[in-house]
Amino acid sequence: MHCSAVSSFTLQQNYRYHNIPNPIYEFNSHLELQQSHALVIKSGIPLSIFPLNRIASVCALSTPSFQYAARIFRSLDRPEMLIWNYCLRAFAESDSPFDAIMLFYQLRVHSDSFPDSHTFSFVLKACIRLLDAFHGRIVHGYVEKLGLLRSNLLLRNMILNLYASCGRPADANLMFFRMENRDIVTWNTMIVNLAKNVDIDSAYALFLRMPERNVRSWTSMIAGYVQSGKPKDAIDLYRSMEETGLKPNEATVVAVLSASADVGDLDLGIRIHDAVARNGFRRNLQICNSLIHMYVECGSLRDAYDVFSAMETRSVVSWSTMIRGLAIHGRGEESLRLFSEMGATKPNGITFLGVLTACSHRGMVEQGLALFRSMIEDHGIDPTVEHYGCIVDLLSRAGFLRAAYEFIERMPSSPNAAVWGALLGGCRLHKNPEIARIAAQRIIDDEDNDNDGYYVVAANTFSEAGQREDSAKARMAAKARGLIRNHGRSWITAKGRVHEFIAGDLHPGTAEKARELRSRGYVPKTGTVAMMDATEEERRERVLWGHSEKSALVLGLAETEAGETIRIFKNVRVCEDCHEWFKVVSEVEEREILLRDRKVFHCFRDGICSCGDYW
Repeated sequence: MHCSAVSSFTLQQNYRYHNIPNPIYEFNSHLELQQSHALVIKSGIPLSIFPLNRIASVCALSTPSFQYAARIFRSLDRPEMLIWNYCLRAFAESDSPFDAIMLFYQLRVHSDSFPDSHTFSFVLKACIRLLDAFHGRIVHGYVEKLGLLRSNLLLRNMILNLYASCGRPADANLMFFRMENRDIVTWNTMIVNLAKNVDIDSAYALFLRMPERNVRSWTSMIAGYVQSGKPKDAIDLYRSMEETGLKPNEATVVAVLSASADVGDLDLGIRIHDAVARNGFRRNLQICNSLIHMYVECGSLRDAYDVFSAMETRSVVSWSTMIRGLAIHGRGEESLRLFSEMGATKPNGITFLGVLTACSHRGMVEQGLALFRSMIEDHGIDPTVEHYGCIVDLLSRAGFLRAAYEFIERMPSSPNAAVWGALLGGCRLHKNPEIARIAAQRIIDDEDNDNDGYYVVAANTFSEAGQREDSAKARMAAKARGLIRNHGRSWITAKGRVHEFIAGDLHPGTAEKARELRSRGYVPKTGTVAMMDATEEERRERVLWGHSEKSALVLGLAETEAGETIRIFKNVRVCEDCHEWFKVVSEVEEREILLRDRKVFHCFRDGICSCGDYW
């Protein structure tokens, strides 16, 4: 029984029968305990009325006090170690789990009571909650010394969980492979550890070796694939789980919804939503938030808002997700209106990123600057580099390039490549090569920039200006820093199947479609292709044909019905050539095409994009 529960019950019983003043149970120091103790003895009341965990909390950190508490415990008609274990458990589960560790050391030094497996399990629980590998390793040593590990699988699993949770994969691996006996908890803990350390292939190899699997086993692997940027593998594994007959739990649902959002698999997302209703998860706040996120990322704002509206309780995450969703879909006015309806829910930094994005995409400069000031002055939120980047984007999109540049120069923190990238985008839109060159050079000079995409944007800027040597230098700078090109990937769901394309995967129909579009006004933007020889025009064009979103679109046209909306999802920013390609296709094929890239949703209809050709 939990220590505090024992104490509460004892207190209520004795208060009823002895009518003792309540303050006798509320001592907060060694002196007050002594006074209460004296009063109890004088009144002839049994010592069992004392709340045991309060005695321990008052006395655990001081040696004289600890010895006083030990004398009280020894006078009770129950084993002393049992009482201390009650107290250790209460501390381990409290808001101050370190007290359990301190009490354990007092027991080891000043008590004759011999610790048992329960003692160590409670102290290990405190170490896990604190992510305290230092004290956890000491406890591990005690357990080994007493020979408890060989016969106690619970303790072995707890120590394995300790090392895994504390980011000690080598220690966790050593512990796992030394274990002669393992249960499903052991295997699951190890899989979670490997997935968390982005060793998803090893996690899957271990998953295949499991003698048995439960829902947590499957969920751990699915979530691991999502966290490792492999949403398609996560979805495939979920479908395999369905074939076993296991029902998903709340954690499974959240992981699969995240994978559906990443690849834009709206059909699967809808199916999961139906399962949520059948399994009684409809009131789970995290699942509802995940549903909103999924529908937003899949381009179905109406369904996202339906889930949002039906929620009985909304968190700041619910509001922020919906506000951001409206913003990235170009619905800036609705995003600001929803922000104004938050009422008692206090916005956080993520919420303000959403509304600042809304202002940026709709050109609402005055509103954006006012919200930025309000965030700081009225809500006490310190701007992050992302907030500063939004303001730079806001000013740059609207053509206030000099103001954006001066804003960057006044930033209290060092601007990163994303901030300079926002300015660079505005310069390319408004044809300002002078500031563009400064921004591009700052991106190249940023030694902390580990995103190869910004180097590509800088290189393309120089290339478009005819400065091919500078363009080559930008790409060489990325290579010299050991950055691996984040190859473009695109996903499209057609006839119930997710298709993935990687840059260079040329669909058989792409060349024919390119020739057709040329006759309808499409002109390839070959100037952004990084080849020094300007005479290799045909080769440049073939490089553009290999962009993953083009292959996905050609497949979508072939695999979907006439008039059906085509939804494509890309992991990096769409290039200018593909953007133009999609515009022409939407007009020629009379199709609505939704393309989500890393930054924003593009809705192509009748040869026009919702982003206004700036993204």
